[in-house]
Amino acid sequence: MSTIQPMFLNDGSTLPSVAFGTVNVKGARGLYDTLHAIDNGYRLIDTSTNYNNEGMVGEAVKRSAVPREELLISSKLPGAAHSYDKAIQMIQESLYRIGIDYFDKYLIHWPLPKQGQYVEAWQALVDAQKFGLIKSIGVSNFLPEHLDRIIEKTGVTPATNQIERHPYFNNKTLVEENKKRGIVTEAWSPLGREINDVLQHDTILSLAEKYHKQPAQIIGRWNIQNDVLFVVKAASSKHQKENLNIFDFELSEEDMKQIDELDKGEPGRVEGQHPNEYEEFD
Repeated sequence: MSTIQPMFLNDGSTLPSVAFGTVNVKGARGLYDTLHAIDNGYRLIDTSTNYNNEGMVGEAVKRSAVPREELLISSKLPGAAHSYDKAIQMIQESLYRIGIDYFDKYLIHWPLPKQGQYVEAWQALVDAQKFGLIKSIGVSNFLPEHLDRIIEKTGVTPATNQIERHPYFNNKTLVEENKKRGIVTEAWSPLGREINDVLQHDTILSLAEKYHKQPAQIIGRWNIQNDVLFVVKAASSKHQKENLNIFDFELSEEDMKQIDELDKGEPGRVEGQHPNEYEEFD
């Protein structure tokens, strides 16, 4: 298997450019899948309080033969904990649930601009980083106006912004806006989830045939060549290995453009979750 390319963050740290996503990965089956992912070479594990699986991730960390310091654990602050005190408590609670002393990366899950507390939540992450609870701090689903507000109010730029990105919704403008601010983009649902047939699209299938790769590998490579961290979930060991094996080929400029042209704009979102409208208060 080819070596995983690193991503360099604005805080001086590095992350592998492929992460194991754990949305809907729970319980004993989820533990089995996560341990296999670690065995197959994943070192960055992406979870969230709202995935209700932090305990499972902690069990995987405990049972894995890979030392804790070699595993990078990332979680996310839920909407119910945007006030400063609640955010600090939630970060501590999540660490206790997982059974670790610090997060390698921690994000605000959604900006919730109607609630209007995301600056307070960001200040909590900035302080939690100073307290040694988090190594790298970032956000998820933040638009340029949300990014500029937290940077202006705190003087601290997020290291990453995890956003919806797949061929039907490539979110290219936001990827570029992140780059302008020195923020690494992470892609959630890069394969589009069950309601999205991108893996069966003729363009993706023909490129998979051309490069002797699987459709998911084509999408992974498209992200890597756009300097986007690929957060991908896979249950089978075969697919887990394939999703990591995307560093031994390169898509041509023309083929990258072909994938970009599959974009459907707003109607392409997997669940219609616009960051200025979506309410996540659980």
